[in-house]
Amino acid sequence: MKDMKRIFVIFAAVLALCAVQAQVLEENESALVYYSPKTEIRLDFTYTVERFERGQYAEFAESMIGATDAVMETGSVCTLQDVRIGTATTTDYQRPHKVNTDAGFPMLLNINDKGLLTGYNVRHFGGKPAPKKDECEKERKHKAPRVLVPPYPEEVLKAANPEAQAHEVAKQIFHLRETRMYLLNGEVENAPADGEAMRLVLEELDKQERELTRLFVGKRFKREEHKSVRVVPNDAGELLFFSEENGFTDSDNVDADTIEVRMSCEQQVAQPVIVDAKNKKKAPEMTQIVYNIPGYCTVNVLYKGQKLAYRAVPVAQLGIDVALPKSMFVGKDLPKIVFSDKTGNIESINQ
Repeated sequence: MKDMKRIFVIFAAVLALCAVQAQVLEENESALVYYSPKTEIRLDFTYTVERFERGQYAEFAESMIGATDAVMETGSVCTLQDVRIGTATTTDYQRPHKVNTDAGFPMLLNINDKGLLTGYNVRHFGGKPAPKKDECEKERKHKAPRVLVPPYPEEVLKAANPEAQAHEVAKQIFHLRETRMYLLNGEVENAPADGEAMRLVLEELDKQERELTRLFVGKRFKREEHKSVRVVPNDAGELLFFSEENGFTDSDNVDADTIEVRMSCEQQVAQPVIVDAKNKKKAPEMTQIVYNIPGYCTVNVLYKGQKLAYRAVPVAQLGIDVALPKSMFVGKDLPKIVFSDKTGNIESINQ
């Protein structure tokens, strides 16, 4: 612990002197190359989609079966529920770093498959890539329900017009209800012999009644949807558009409401170190191993002028790269350093 405190004191003392620029790999140069990370703001929205389908005999729903909640027009309503603010990490190819093979210390760097430095003298901490979602399973999940053909009696098929058809369907509904009532009251001569058989018969009656009733009242489906949006941190912010009819849409939709993403970015700046001339010491020799001190961005998401979410997140490209002193890598006990593959900062040091 004392060694770790001593290391961070050294970092604080030489911060301004050790901030480094992106490096260029020369032709035929032998070196390990890694990159600083780059941060994007990830907005994960949750919204519901409620779909309404008009019944074939909707205009007769109240007069024939007493239903007052029939769907009179086919359509959908989208409602924005929530948003989670997070980050997504990519590779900043504009900020490469190299460690020459003749650096003078063991080359024990861990670099993940994105080219990001994840550790020194430790096992790989880059993590496994997230498994891809099963697109077929996703499609099955949102597949429209199977449409069942209602059990039309012969009278419905022979009816001359929609009103006559609706009248015959209503008669069938009331007949199913009457049959269920007789079964429950024990007034049927050939009633099912046991409880399980009775349950199956009642379930089938309920199923047939629901299908016929939907011809009057229509159908309602409600599902939860998710949409992930990535935006680059910038003080100008971003505008997204959400319509109650179509969900996420573009600015051309005049019925859409605005989702305003306000961002305030703070660049990390290396502060100059004031050294007492009397006690001035020689600047430490630095390595080609650098870590990143990220800047920050506050993100405020507003929908219809109301705050939906707020969060401050670290942003790698708003930071500065700082070199580690060579004195850390001498002797037998080499440090074990874990770097964050999201920000490039140091997560832990054990020595």
